[in-house]
Amino acid sequence: MPLQSIVKQLEEAGISRSKIVIWDRREEHLDDAGFTTDNYPGVSFMATECYDENKSYINSEGRFYSEDWIDKDHFFYAGVEGEYDVYTMPYMVNGGKNSYFSKICTQKVTKIINVPVLKNAGTSITACMKNMAFGSISNTGRLHKALWHETTAYACAFPPLRDKVVLNVLDGILGCFDGGPAANPQFICQYKTLLLGSDPVAVDRIAYDVVIDKRIQEGVQTEEQIAGRKFMEIAQELQLGVCDRNKIKLNEINL
Repeated sequence: MPLQSIVKQLEEAGISRSKIVIWDRREEHLDDAGFTTDNYPGVSFMATECYDENKSYINSEGRFYSEDWIDKDHFFYAGVEGEYDVYTMPYMVNGGKNSYFSKICTQKVTKIINVPVLKNAGTSITACMKNMAFGSISNTGRLHKALWHETTAYACAFPPLRDKVVLNVLDGILGCFDGGPAANPQFICQYKTLLLGSDPVAVDRIAYDVVIDKRIQEGVQTEEQIAGRKFMEIAQELQLGVCDRNKIKLNEINL
């Protein structure tokens, strides 16, 4: 698992486990994936959408525990609102037109190593930028339909992400090419690759080509739908990185 190697190399570089935080948007995802103190002794685990020992998202005062983990000084505004039910709301944390950044990325950590999984989202991908953007802010349900590309790019331009993400390690050992990001088993595949880079836009551009080539090979689509690149093009305009394939230097290491 790439994360185990990352922790090991950070230790070898002189960073103690007590200063390493493994975090995600949802605590249940960490639990389900085996990110526990048994598997990573000495490392801290955090999630914005969190629960207590009884897996209740609401405290004795009727407030979401997650409310303590959103930073209302750092928010992404968009002029759309969502309709959330009792089940959905713990995962959104708040409604309205603001999406607040997690205190984990605004206050707790000083540097971020972004470790997404290589997967499709329709005729596009969810990789480095989507992982960070939607994984770091609250109230995201309203943003998926009309503002998916814009949110993916613009949220990454905010200081808590733009200034702290120092490395992207895209896990393509196992991924999916259709039905993503939560694909059925028939769409899971072995890409047998890791993509590493400090430029999340460039890494996403290479990842995009890998996924689209696989989709064409499997007959899911016949050609690239260039609209799938929209978030990368916005990100390039924001000077977050490079999405022009001709300007990206790719060094390949075959093992």
